[in-house]
Amino acid sequence: MKTIFFIVNCFLLINIHLLDAETFSKVMVINVQGSINPTTAEFIEKSIKKANKQMMEAIIIQLDTPGGLDKSMRQIVKDINNSKVPIVVYVSPSGARATSAGVFITMAAHIAAMAEGTNIGAAHPVMPGGKMDKIMTQKITNDAVAYIKAIAESRGRNISWAEKAVRKSVSVSAKEALKLGVIDILTNSIEELLEKIDGKIVKTAFGIKKKLKTKNALIVKEEMGIRLKILKILSDPNIAYILLLLGFYGLFFELTNPGAVFPGVVGAISLILAFYSFQTLPVNYAGLLLIILAIVMFILEVKITSYGILSIGGIISMVIGSLMLFETPFPFMRLSFYIIIPAVIITVLFFTITFGLVFKAYRRKPITGVEGLIGLEGIAYTDIYDEGMVFIRGEYWQAFSEEYIKKGEKIKVVSVSGLKIRVKRR
Repeated sequence: MKTIFFIVNCFLLINIHLLDAETFSKVMVINVQGSINPTTAEFIEKSIKKANKQMMEAIIIQLDTPGGLDKSMRQIVKDINNSKVPIVVYVSPSGARATSAGVFITMAAHIAAMAEGTNIGAAHPVMPGGKMDKIMTQKITNDAVAYIKAIAESRGRNISWAEKAVRKSVSVSAKEALKLGVIDILTNSIEELLEKIDGKIVKTAFGIKKKLKTKNALIVKEEMGIRLKILKILSDPNIAYILLLLGFYGLFFELTNPGAVFPGVVGAISLILAFYSFQTLPVNYAGLLLIILAIVMFILEVKITSYGILSIGGIISMVIGSLMLFETPFPFMRLSFYIIIPAVIITVLFFTITFGLVFKAYRRKPITGVEGLIGLEGIAYTDIYDEGMVFIRGEYWQAFSEEYIKKGEKIKVVSVSGLKIRVKRR
């Protein structure tokens, strides 16, 4: 009897386990919006590793991107190709797009899906700065074409369209993409997507074939950690620009006011963060040098009488430098005029006022110590010809003069020599 009871329990446990595995399979969903950069690549890489470790049924990358860096895009494609868990790229919601680097990522997915009202295409490569000679342009374009054709061929997608997307920057709507064989599914929600891909067989890393069971899958949303969120914010060109200026402000204030500490610390941290941001952005160092030149001009304006020429030159240099700093054809990687104009005005005021006060303090006559005696007036306490005594600022001093001064006459300090002062009749 006990044996029968044990067998029945085992049978029930096995069936419950199979039922749970089928009914409650997990699908990870990550949301990728904005430009493709090192932070985005790291987020996708970590998510794929986590999904593989937990043996999830699939990963859905909900994508909306205008494009981004080629290096980051290639890293994402590598991670997708090496994943044992099927990757589904879903361009959504309505109004989203997968352009430039987004095309490569979408086509590299094991299953590519789009929502109605979205578009894909315009994948012509553009180098940072946007300036390439004819030969270099041809080399980069051919390399990108070969890469996307290889991706399309491995996933069984429209190779001809993929080439046109790179060479001619063609772009199509979601419905056209489905007809052309660029994507596999057209759907308007993740729940509907899970139903449509249920039962599909996909080939993952190392040629492993897997039949998807996603009909009643449990959706697990993976969010960026605080660290990656901060790094993503730092990858914004406007934030990088502000950090650069704050770095200059802080270090300048610390150098002109030694011991303040706080401005120096803030300035150093800001500059380091700015340089990190520059690694993720197409920085034009000519623009950076123009910004530094502008700051030098603002400082010199206080010391040199240029009748405003240096200030005008500094403003022009800073505006041009700011416009050139992130020279790229992608609008999302350019500086905003709403940031540049206030930044130029604040910088002019900061350096003019701050350095002006510092320079005036430097040129101000000392009011303490021995040097502070020069120019002060007093009274001859004794007759002075070669030596004598004078009374100045409530103190008695040994004095000498090149002219004869009678006791009680008013005198003025000319210079200081050791503990004696040279005076003259006022």
